[in-house]
Amino acid sequence: MAPWALLSPGVLVRTGHTVLTWGITLVLFLHDTALRQWEEQGELLLPLTFLLLVLGSLLLYLAVSLMDPGYVNVQPQPQEEVKEEQTAMVPQAIPLRRCRYCLVLPLRARHCRECRRCVRRYDHHCPWMENCVGERNHPLFVAYLALQLVVLLWSLYLAWSGLHFFQPWGLWLRSSGLLFATFLLLSLFSLVASLLLASHLYLVASNTTTWEFISSHRITYLRQRPSNPFDRGLTRNLAHFFCGWPSGSWETLWAEGEDEEGEGRSQAV
Repeated sequence: MAPWALLSPGVLVRTGHTVLTWGITLVLFLHDTALRQWEEQGELLLPLTFLLLVLGSLLLYLAVSLMDPGYVNVQPQPQEEVKEEQTAMVPQAIPLRRCRYCLVLPLRARHCRECRRCVRRYDHHCPWMENCVGERNHPLFVAYLALQLVVLLWSLYLAWSGLHFFQPWGLWLRSSGLLFATFLLLSLFSLVASLLLASHLYLVASNTTTWEFISSHRITYLRQRPSNPFDRGLTRNLAHFFCGWPSGSWETLWAEGEDEEGEGRSQAV
């Protein structure tokens, strides 16, 4: 590996996240917080649980950041053959979408300029992950947000437990300034994680993506439809997102919704 590859955005972002995670954890252990008090009293269960949650959130972060989000495979075949094969797989009722780099796009896929690849069920490109969130890693991304929020809220409580305001201002600033800055940083991160988790749970429950929610008026397979063609109810949406059940292609689901709307219009007439 070339030396300059160590300075790539992905390596820098992941290293920064790892250092920040363990740095905040170290601050909580070094100051007079409930975490340190538990340790001094020999109550090791809660500190060990906290460390395991921190480690779990970090491993989930790295998994989501490093895994394939669902890249569309481009077969090294002549362009004419690829177009013919891929077009035959798409029902005629579905608007055909083409990418200048990846030929015919599957439904709900989008080309990411940062990754320079097309991603299935594209949600967004996360700069904090330096990776796309798509069909393969979106469930893990939601699980990461949930676990990270638990760690952040617990860390927020621990940081607050170590802030004692009865000392003179100058002495307090020297002894607790770093812990107070950590508390403010944790408050910001907790707010962001809460908003992200709430928004993604809403999107998952309605079987839509961030990109589709924001740009539905510009997406060919959505702007002609009065409602979300992929929404099959809360239970089935959650089962499909987290468990992959019921299985089936998005093209088939879209076509079924088109047929149902067509029948509804016919009955209304």
